[in-house]
Amino acid sequence: MAYTEDHIALAAEYALGTLDADERAQVETMMAVDKEFTAIVQAWEFRLGALNQMVGSVEPRPIVWENVRSAIGQAAAPQEPLVLPEPPPAPPAEPEVVVAADPVVDTGNVIRLEGGVKRWRNVASAVGALAAALAAMLALEVYAPDALPGALRPAPRIQTVEVKTPSAPLAPSAQYVALLQGQGGGPAFILTVDGATRNFTVRKVGATPEPGKSFELWLISDKLPRPRSLGVIGAGDFTARPVLASFDAEVVNAATYAVTVEQVGGSPNGQPTSSPVFSGKLIETVPPSPPQAPAQPAKK
Repeated sequence: MAYTEDHIALAAEYALGTLDADERAQVETMMAVDKEFTAIVQAWEFRLGALNQMVGSVEPRPIVWENVRSAIGQAAAPQEPLVLPEPPPAPPAEPEVVVAADPVVDTGNVIRLEGGVKRWRNVASAVGALAAALAAMLALEVYAPDALPGALRPAPRIQTVEVKTPSAPLAPSAQYVALLQGQGGGPAFILTVDGATRNFTVRKVGATPEPGKSFELWLISDKLPRPRSLGVIGAGDFTARPVLASFDAEVVNAATYAVTVEQVGGSPNGQPTSSPVFSGKLIETVPPSPPQAPAQPAKK
């Protein structure tokens, strides 16, 4: 069932206890036959019930009860009948003039509107008081939780902190070097390879590039059907690339590394177009560090 704003306001005022006897009887009758409306009233009672927990009881002053008893006594006292003076004689009748009466205005909608506004004002006041009480409760939760009743105190917060111990430094990996040189000449390039990452660096030493040509590095292994290009050596002093990571460590360590002279940009078909002018094989210069045994607890 769809409920109007008046129904919801009645439910809220019933929870507040601001209805008169007739209106309370109307609400209780609706609750007896309509479970959904009963749920609305119970929801308002739940929302507004926190006010009772936040506000303590206040005993009125004795003068209040004395004023109440005095007012009750005055209301119960017998009153003398009021004697009114006799009215003066009526003047002679004037000719009757018929005047068109104005249309009667139905004030029922206005009265209902005033009642609805009154209800919503009462509800708004109660909700405002509830918001203020909740704000005070939140402030107490943050700054003085011990001042709240036991049922309203926030649960203790447990924060789990993960402490990460610093990892042990990585052991130095093996390092390999190859001198790429020609027949009877000094080294033209120095190739260094990191054993762990297999990244390599080519350093230009004595090679002189030809105009309009490029040096290209190749990996030659009897475990591969053909030479594999490792890319064009740059014009700078150092060229670094990670392409060796795609090969097995056994192939990398035992291969022959050769340099050919190709057209600018490298071989057009992925195969050397000329014989190698410089070549060399890797030699191990820094052996890998042996794994360290875990530390044993000291004996007492």
